[in-house]
Amino acid sequence: MKITDHIIRSEGKTQFTFEILPPVKGQHINSIFEGIDPLMEFNPPFIDVTYHREEFELKQLENGLLEKRLIRKRPGTVGICAAIMNKYKVDAVPHVLCGGFTQEETENLLIDLDFLGIDNVVALRGDAVKNETYFKPTPGGHAYASALVKQIDQLNKGIYLDSDIAEASATNFCIGVSGYPEKHMEAPSLDTDIDYLKEKVAAGADYIVTQMFFDNSKFFAFQNKCKAAGINIPIIPGLKPIATRRQLNLLPHRFHVDLPQDLIEAVMACKDNKAIKQVGIEWCIAQSKELQQAGVPFLHYYSMGKSENIKAIAEAVF
Repeated sequence: MKITDHIIRSEGKTQFTFEILPPVKGQHINSIFEGIDPLMEFNPPFIDVTYHREEFELKQLENGLLEKRLIRKRPGTVGICAAIMNKYKVDAVPHVLCGGFTQEETENLLIDLDFLGIDNVVALRGDAVKNETYFKPTPGGHAYASALVKQIDQLNKGIYLDSDIAEASATNFCIGVSGYPEKHMEAPSLDTDIDYLKEKVAAGADYIVTQMFFDNSKFFAFQNKCKAAGINIPIIPGLKPIATRRQLNLLPHRFHVDLPQDLIEAVMACKDNKAIKQVGIEWCIAQSKELQQAGVPFLHYYSMGKSENIKAIAEAVF
């Protein structure tokens, strides 16, 4: 079922959803199930599965030279989506990236997803690989998420890269895109970032999932800016509870988010990570309840494979 259909079916009730990471190469899929099982009692209508592009490592050869090797540490997004749908009978939503794919590879991936009965995708540009300062598109691939959205939308109309395909079957994907209440780290301003988001909506996006935020006023201001810009598709807030002191520095650096001073002081006053985790849970519960009262369609939690704190939040909210 499409995400937009889940919203209609809920009749205004806020629903619980979450996102998982594929396991590192070499780990069994049971590590995924162990993180999902405790959260299924809250009846998520869908589960997002991230996609991680290639990375490079330098290996020293016997002659002393360095060899650049392509690796992928977290494969399996498509297989995990199929396994989730088979085991839990809920929709799985794979992330589809510009980075690491040519347009032809993207089309083939989408065909595979369509064959599996997957109705939803989240279209993302993706990040730069670790040895690059800025994102560089794959040769023959897309430079921007808006172009990726357009390709998916074209496939939904039965338009393939090969124009000679006769009587082509159309796909029927519901397309999600990312939104940034505090702007994308590469955008010069929030207003410019809203313009980029409008391009994704114009290309065919059906809904928006936001980057994590810790101040609900940032989300509500983002909603208002989107509405003023003529963006009227559903906006789903993404939430993540703080769990360690290190995240006070890591999250702003990695995701370009501000942390409220009250939250920072509460974390700094904690004696250990157990206390910090509880602070994060309580803060996220308060965020969740306010957003729920505001009538958001879903509360979408970035679990990062850890379900204990997400379960505690869901027990208090749903």
